[in-house]
Amino acid sequence: MKKLIIIAGCIVVMTTVVAFKPVQKFDLKASIERGKEVYTVQCITCHMEQGEGIEGVYPPLSKSDYLMGDKKRSVDQVLHGLTGEIKVNGKTYDGVMTGFDALSDTEVSDVLNYVRNSFGNKGAAVTPEEVKALRK
Repeated sequence: MKKLIIIAGCIVVMTTVVAFKPVQKFDLKASIERGKEVYTVQCITCHMEQGEGIEGVYPPLSKSDYLMGDKKRSVDQVLHGLTGEIKVNGKTYDGVMTGFDALSDTEVSDVLNYVRNSFGNKGAAVTPEEVKALRK
């Protein structure tokens, strides 16, 4: 009987430990570091090394009112692209940005965290869960 009580107690303790596993906090700093790599491969050609873009052709990400104005819109545009006129920092751009739906949710999160927290920008984190929800 004593063995049965000890075994039952161990099961309760193990179940409690597994059930109440601490939730890992999103690591924005690590996401930004990974995002720099994604930016270098996918974005730097158009938006340039310091996010300055090319006036009249590719909009800047540096101190960008458009980028920082709507986090969900930014996720959608990285995933699905953009066609048509937009106004960035008071200047009009009318071009095409291809979507990057082949990027993983984490890669989209990372690259947006990089650009939203570089080039003079400071923004709230974009999580992979937010990207996943908007991917549909």
